[in-house]
Amino acid sequence: MLYDLSLHMGYLYDSFAFNARHIIRVMPLSIPDRQRLIAGALTVEPQPEERAAFTDFFQHPAASILIRAPHERLDIRMKARVQVEVVTVSADFSPTLDKLPDELGNCWSLGADSPHHFLGASPRLPEEPAISAYARAMDLKNRTVLEIARAMCRRIHRDFTYDPKATTVDTTTAQAFALKRGVCQDFSHVMITALRSLGIPAGYVSGYLRTIPPPGKERLEGADAMHAWVRIWCGGLAGWVEYDPTNDIQAGTDHIVVGYGRDYADVAPVIGALKSYGRQQTLQAVDVIPVEA
Repeated sequence: MLYDLSLHMGYLYDSFAFNARHIIRVMPLSIPDRQRLIAGALTVEPQPEERAAFTDFFQHPAASILIRAPHERLDIRMKARVQVEVVTVSADFSPTLDKLPDELGNCWSLGADSPHHFLGASPRLPEEPAISAYARAMDLKNRTVLEIARAMCRRIHRDFTYDPKATTVDTTTAQAFALKRGVCQDFSHVMITALRSLGIPAGYVSGYLRTIPPPGKERLEGADAMHAWVRIWCGGLAGWVEYDPTNDIQAGTDHIVVGYGRDYADVAPVIGALKSYGRQQTLQAVDVIPVEA
């Protein structure tokens, strides 16, 4: 699938902000045999006094900006054309859970894609006994890693209610799990924590999801949104597989990857610090438009 993608993130401050330093990660990745960024542009208003591009440990292209002058508003806009070609999993070559440690032991890499980075606790995902018990309550005997991942995706989708008012970006995984409500970030964090408690490497995927309007309805401009889902290491032969617990599906051509990380902290679209006081209002609008052949 070929898409034209646009993003607008806006911040409106109660009082002037200044000396603002931010790191922005919103541009889709180019991934061999998965996704190709054909063209992309990122603009920021007001114009930063300093701007630099870099690639972080997990191979995310990012922009670092500094705006010293007082400003009441920050606008981040991104436009891109991206080709997505996802090969869905049709055969299960993953090991059973008891054989997975042997395959991990045979993986000597510590590069960005190594499963060893995605096994233990991470900045936003400490060990959670309640979620571990939830995971171990499943039937795990003689099941492959891929079967467990599929079952976990289905179970979270069944047991949790999508509710954008129930949680915020700062809600902990333990809080979201207790509520059994939340959004894609919460569902993904719970699934990652559950799989890691079983010894299965799992990570966070940040990206965009094309949404399709109901039959007979026009697509609303800006109706799409940034999205999150989960990648699972299914052994040396099967490699990484991606599942979306919010929608109970395997990630496909409607899923556009921005970044891979251990949790949200590694791939947050905008982070940074500034000097100001009072509150801020935020807005986000995303358009994922299929390009006709």
